Amino acid sequence: MHALLNVAIMAARRGGDTLLRNMNKLDKMKIEQKGRNDFVSDADRAAERAVLSAIEKHYPEHAILAEESGQQGESEYVWVIDPLDGTTNYLHGFPVFCVSIAVLHKGKPEHAVVYDPLRQELFTASKGEGAQLDGRRIRVGKTSILERALLGTGFPYRDSNLDLDAYLAMFRKALENTAGVRRPGSAALDLCYVAAGRIDGFWETGLKSWDIAAGALLIREAGGIISGLDGSDDYLETGHVLAGSPKIYTALTRLFNDDVRDMFAKAAGGD
Repeated sequence: MHALLNVAIMAARRGGDTLLRNMNKLDKMKIEQKGRNDFVSDADRAAERAVLSAIEKHYPEHAILAEESGQQGESEYVWVIDPLDGTTNYLHGFPVFCVSIAVLHKGKPEHAVVYDPLRQELFTASKGEGAQLDGRRIRVGKTSILERALLGTGFPYRDSNLDLDAYLAMFRKALENTAGVRRPGSAALDLCYVAAGRIDGFWETGLKSWDIAAGALLIREAGGIISGLDGSDDYLETGHVLAGSPKIYTALTRLFNDDVRDMFAKAAGGD
């Protein structure tokens, strides 16, 4: 195992353990609202400190991009960290949340860890070496027909420059043309579930790089495709994501094509 991945695993486990220890303190926890439906708690900050402590001990010269503490340092290597993806779930005791860590080299994900502390599931990937769940190789699903596919999504409930009506049109098409749509509330885990074949495709708008970076590498290493909604490679910057197994990804691009065009046209000020 690569040394960087090993440290990422250790850091993710420490962050996850911190989250579990704080779960019985939710009624006393300090919670702040950063924006509409965007919260941060003492648990987020404690988990981030645990993650950063493990990383900085081994790689103090590397840069950090973390959800709560922001950008720190400059380096070819950047650790992109979400110490608690699914904060709203966590604060309500809804059992879907995780720690997500990606190591970028020159802007590209090279190592990824997503840890679900409740299920003690560890998703890992290194570029060119495949994706694993608890040390076992995983691959995207084999479903090839859209009507049999199970999809994941996330609602664009935060401020976004994309049109809600266009998203809802996409959601309706997904409901009408697939086996179902799930919205668990943790984008990082949703992407892992695509990689593991638990869901066949996923789309969402308005995410942050720390929501996406680790899961994106996992999907690619598991044989899937991930891109922006318009097929671009700038999803880490835009936060607009479409992913799936190759056949389901292709089917979704066709299904959503008109709505994506309308969505971006309105965002650009077009008719």
